[in-house]
Amino acid sequence: MDCKQTAQFLRERDNYLILTHKRPDGDTIGCAAALMELLRGMGKTAWLLESRDATKIFQEYLEGRCAPEGFAPETVVSVDVASLGLLPPNAQPYRERIDLAIDHHPSQEFFARETWLETDKAACGELVYALAAELGGLDEKVALPLYVAVSTDTGCFVYSNTTPNTHRVAAALMETGIPYQRLNKKHFRTKTMARLRLESLILQNMKLYHGNTVAVAPISLEMMAQAQATEDDAEDIAAFVGQIEGVRHSATIRELRPGECKISLRTAADLNASAACARLGGGGHKAAAGCTVYGSVAEAEQAIIGAIDDEMGEERG
Repeated sequence: MDCKQTAQFLRERDNYLILTHKRPDGDTIGCAAALMELLRGMGKTAWLLESRDATKIFQEYLEGRCAPEGFAPETVVSVDVASLGLLPPNAQPYRERIDLAIDHHPSQEFFARETWLETDKAACGELVYALAAELGGLDEKVALPLYVAVSTDTGCFVYSNTTPNTHRVAAALMETGIPYQRLNKKHFRTKTMARLRLESLILQNMKLYHGNTVAVAPISLEMMAQAQATEDDAEDIAAFVGQIEGVRHSATIRELRPGECKISLRTAADLNASAACARLGGGGHKAAAGCTVYGSVAEAEQAIIGAIDDEMGEERG
């Protein structure tokens, strides 16, 4: 489906439940909140499925928007979800009845009855903005969470996925009167003391490979405890390592629990992050992707370095 077809799809249906992915980021939560407000502005009934593992920084966008107990949706829509494996546990009852998926990931698995996919967009928020423009429903209630979606998925417009269209979308959202200065400070210029301690430990434990161009940073449970850090303090920690001068490709390894590690990979143009993570059962975008490795932090480090080496060897070949 394209934007116009998706708009018509939404006009014809009602009683919506909107799904986000597990360990939600600003793009999935921002898109869900904006789509809900857009649908309500059309006179529809729409709710979000509660994101139980959302960090504190995103709670503002969920308040008052989660479906009440007993709500029975007629139409189920997912936003920024590339595969059924990314759905949280409370979304499992809906996995076989998702009517529409709106997404921008190249690794989209087409699990929904209908899919609107645009992989050239930096954020799924750009698609929902186009939808709001098509439906004539762009107001501050829609624009504020959309700005969160677009800005966080581009690192406040500095990641390599940022395009001229991203800036045009951001400008249009800002022109609605949203408090973008407050949003920028909240999401990009505020850090807790625990976060700063955690960043210090990351630098102490980080390893560099391939002439200091590849950085691998472990974030173990022990480090989290030492820094007295919570999940909120580790939000978007993957972006930190890539700021080091000379580093082109960076991987952070989050130990979620003993024997399970989540890897986030950020890369420059000469390495496809999605392809590298796909070697370990993950996926994502060309410049940013992720995967899960079951094993110790040390085993996860060797796994991602092996995947990077194999992918770089194939690309050079």
